[in-house]
Formats: sequence, structure tokens, C-alpha cells
Amino acid sequence: MELKKCALEDLELLQKISIELFTDTFKDQNTEEDLKNYLENAYNREQLKKELTNKNSVFFFLLDNKVIVGYLKLNIGNAQTEDIAENALEIERIYIRSNRKRKGYGTSLIEKTEQFARDENKEMIWLGVWEKNLSAMAFYKNKGFVHTSSHSFFMGDDEQTDWIMTKKIY
Repeated sequence: MELKKCALEDLELLQKISIELFTDTFKDQNTEEDLKNYLENAYNREQLKKELTNKNSVFFFLLDNKVIVGYLKLNIGNAQTEDIAENALEIERIYIRSNRKRKGYGTSLIEKTEQFARDENKEMIWLGVWEKNLSAMAFYKNKGFVHTSSHSFFMGDDEQTDWIMTKKIY
């Protein structure tokens, strides 16, 4: 396994993998219209370019034999989507292709995140996970994350609840 930090020249590939993995993960639980609108807003080229060039955000592709099996987006400082705690790092996106799940890739991304947090002198990692994504919640719990609060996430007009899960870094 190899992690490759994404750069601006990866924009098209990042857009493609982002849309593919978000769709694969959430298409069965959302209307086609809500999903289409969300993808157009969250993963359009300008939005992703803005995120890629933000000095407080970083994307990584996870590769196995030079094939992208997943990706990760981390935020620090004012790039975080919420102010959860001082000296925190946010996992905004962590996705693995469905045919590659349960093979250790998610664990590799969490380990990379923990190392990145230590390198940045962060004391906590946090993320939001949809309350109906039971397998993801169980995975994060297994990795030492605890449910500490909740927030709303909108897919179109559909208000959904994300659990905020945190992990202290020692």
C-alpha cells in the first residue's frame, strides 16, 4: 500500500474518485435528485480546486499496486467544517472502494491520520459519520473513536444526522 499526496494536477482524478465513492456509499439511501445536486455542489472542479489549494487541507490517494483503492481528506485550522475542539484535526472524507473494504485499507488511512496529527502537534482527531452508517461507526469505535456529539447534514431538503466521533492523540 502507498499513500500519495494529491496535487492540483490530480484534480480530474480526484473529482472522478470522489463522485464514484460517494455515489457508491450513499446512492441507495438518498433520492437520485438529492444525490445529483449534492455531487454537483460538493465535487465540481472549482470547489475541489479550492479545497486542494487550501493550505489547511490535504488529500491523499491510497494506492495498491498503483490502483487507487480509496482516498482521505484531512483539515486543520480554519479548514475544519466545525470548531469541535482546540488543537484538533478533522477527517472530512475517508472512502474505500466497496470491493476493497475489510482488507486493512481503512486502518492504514486511520494510522496515516494519527501520524499526520502527531506531526502537526494535534491533540484530537474528529469526524462526522452518518448515524445510519452502522459499519463505519463500528469501524471508528474499534479504532478508538467515541461518539461525543451530533450535527445535521443536508442532502437536498433531507436533514440527516451525523455523529461526531473523536479520538484523543497521545
